[in-house]
Amino acid sequence: MDNTKQGNTLEDQRPLYTLQFGLLCLSSLLFSASFNMIIPELPNYLSSLGGAEHKGLIIGLFTLTAGISRPFSGRLTDKWGRVPVMAIGSTICVLCGFLYPILTTVAGFFMLRLVHGFSTGFKPTATSAYIADIIPSNRWGEALGMHGLCFSIGGALGPAVGSYIAMLFGLQTMFYSSSAFAFLSIIIVMNMKETLANKERFHYRMLRISRRDIIEVRVIPAAIVTLFSYTAYGVILTLIPDWSEHLGIQNKGLFFTAYTLASIGIRMVSGKVADRYGRISVMKVGLLVVTLSALYIGYSDSIFHLVIGACIYGIGTGIFSPAVNAWTIDLSLPQYRGKAMATMYIALEAGIGAGAVFAGYIYHDHISRIPGIMYGNAVIIFLAFLYVIFWERKNKKISNTL
Repeated sequence: MDNTKQGNTLEDQRPLYTLQFGLLCLSSLLFSASFNMIIPELPNYLSSLGGAEHKGLIIGLFTLTAGISRPFSGRLTDKWGRVPVMAIGSTICVLCGFLYPILTTVAGFFMLRLVHGFSTGFKPTATSAYIADIIPSNRWGEALGMHGLCFSIGGALGPAVGSYIAMLFGLQTMFYSSSAFAFLSIIIVMNMKETLANKERFHYRMLRISRRDIIEVRVIPAAIVTLFSYTAYGVILTLIPDWSEHLGIQNKGLFFTAYTLASIGIRMVSGKVADRYGRISVMKVGLLVVTLSALYIGYSDSIFHLVIGACIYGIGTGIFSPAVNAWTIDLSLPQYRGKAMATMYIALEAGIGAGAVFAGYIYHDHISRIPGIMYGNAVIIFLAFLYVIFWERKNKKISNTL
């Protein structure tokens, strides 16, 4: 029997739902809740500091440093190890939660948003590589879907809990609670087994980044699709808190809770479907649903319609996200998984940041502009769908000529 086939068969028999995988998902849930729980309250908080006209930078600056840090986190993940890089991401969240109540100027706030962005630049990159290490390749879609589900649950619980804490106990308590969630994430991560086989001792030379370390060219198609599709999240993060308040919703985390609850059920099956029927087919469906959600949210003129729009968006991202993550790993080489995931996340952060800045500066605290911004964003998301079709046809032609 061929040794390679035998190895693949043994790999395929490894269980998916292990304690190790469960701890990883719990850590990500807590991490996601930590930095998401403050988001709904930040637009009004910035207005109270005198920076209302710069609301687009709340997410824009966060994603800027998240994107800048990806090449470093990818290199460190492939050389220093998955566990220490995950721990760095959560540690940054702990520190920032304590500093928001202290730095109470507009400049201080934006400096913290820049620093806070490093957290998502580090932890998700290493986490994705860790998953690829412990899960057989034929179940990557399912595993990434389940992990994404846990991350999304944190993203739903965070805003709802954060807004509730802010209403009852004030913003300072909310910020400190954010730190507490991140600290729990660190405790879990530091008790996990390292999966990098040839781990190196940390050295400052690992922080020297060349052009070859920034982008993994093999995964550029996945990065392009990610870039265009995730502009929607940046627009939503920037506009939904004010749109919710305009529609009479007290808890600004309601949209994010509805969005995540809608994605829970679909994520439990979408990863398996992507493993069975292919990433491309699943991505196309997901992108169409996300496009529809942007149109519907723009149309929303009541709490009911906004919640429906959130559910449609949750279903769309729940279909799309596991497929594009698995596609990224498919396109990469095992020794460059960290760099590959970093490339995809650079595109993700760039998309979120561009969407946030685009929305913030067109919006400029004029509620009547929100529907038009959402309709414009739907066009951008649809471009990602068209690119997937283009890539699929191009690769079919190449395959037919070989």
